[in-house]
Amino acid sequence: MTETSSSPLRLFLIACEESGDRLGGALMRALRSASLRPIEFIGLGGGHMAEQGLTTLFPIDDLAIVGFNAVFARLPLLVRRIHETVDAVLREKPDGLIIIDSPDFTHRVAGRVRKAAPAIPIVDYVSPSVWAWRPGRARAMRRYVDHLLALLPFEPDAHKRLGGPPCTYVGHPLTEAVADLRPDTGERARRNADPPVLLVLPGSRSSEIARHLDLIGETVQLLETRCGPLELVLPTVPAVRAKVEQGAARWAVAPKIIVEPADKWRAFRTARAALAVSGTVTLELALAGVPSIVIYRVSLLEEAIGRMFLRGSTIVLANLVLGENAMPEFLQRDATPERLAAAVAPLLGTTPERVRQVDAFAKLDRIMEIGQVSPSARAAEIVLRTLGEGKE
Repeated sequence: MTETSSSPLRLFLIACEESGDRLGGALMRALRSASLRPIEFIGLGGGHMAEQGLTTLFPIDDLAIVGFNAVFARLPLLVRRIHETVDAVLREKPDGLIIIDSPDFTHRVAGRVRKAAPAIPIVDYVSPSVWAWRPGRARAMRRYVDHLLALLPFEPDAHKRLGGPPCTYVGHPLTEAVADLRPDTGERARRNADPPVLLVLPGSRSSEIARHLDLIGETVQLLETRCGPLELVLPTVPAVRAKVEQGAARWAVAPKIIVEPADKWRAFRTARAALAVSGTVTLELALAGVPSIVIYRVSLLEEAIGRMFLRGSTIVLANLVLGENAMPEFLQRDATPERLAAAVAPLLGTTPERVRQVDAFAKLDRIMEIGQVSPSARAAEIVLRTLGEGKE
């Protein structure tokens, strides 16, 4: 460990998306708490990091690009932003560079920084999904990442197997939101009461909603015919609310559409079951103890690419963390209203299908080390240790 000094520790952080900005803000707060020295933060981030004192190089909205066409249309801007960020790192000569998620941008910056200034330690917060897609990235990361902070418990073993950089599981930010997800006595009673609360989650991107909303509506109609009245709740986000409302207006069974986070968590705590588009939401549902059926549809081109390159037996995050396919998934042409209604129906009663999922979810506290150490505190400790600044 280096000697305590009054000179500040200068850290350059890069986050390009809302989720990374949230992680960055929490990490900055934890670093200040853990460091023996004052810290000066510089770099690229959003509102959460600004609250912790970071002035961003440029608005990260410039980098919020989804889809091949959008990337090609804005490629000159992206290339310019990469070079501007690299130039800023080299100009500032920080004691360490921390890149957060968004590997298509942050890893290009890190690789260039390592070539130009190999003495700057580089920590990567959030592993790219090398265990599912393009596994060769793991070995390539060794050239420019000194330590990788993983959100998922199986990722250190995956990087060791694939020849990736040193990797430590620090915990998923959802582990700090468990209290928001778990029902109290009254909410548990509502979960078991009739009519059952069914969550329907059509995704957060416009393309996901376009592919899944009608499918979910038809499934719910079949379910209500088979199982009786349902209390249908549809959590969404403000950016796509209008699209969701327009599509759900065609449904035979009207859902209650909610956008506030507090309303979403309340619905998770009372839901009997869920029908969800694959994503982080599957892990939220598992932590909340809500048995679920997972669906996903993509274009024919994306399906062809996925079949060539995707690895593993599941795309469901909750299943990956559990190490078993607890949540049934219906992909592409397998996702029909008839099959989905038949799969959801048993989850509304006391059935072996429901019990199997609930029993699997009970393992998550141990697997994810919930309640042991704050993910941001653990991440801060490893960052400081990598920089030779850790406490004894």
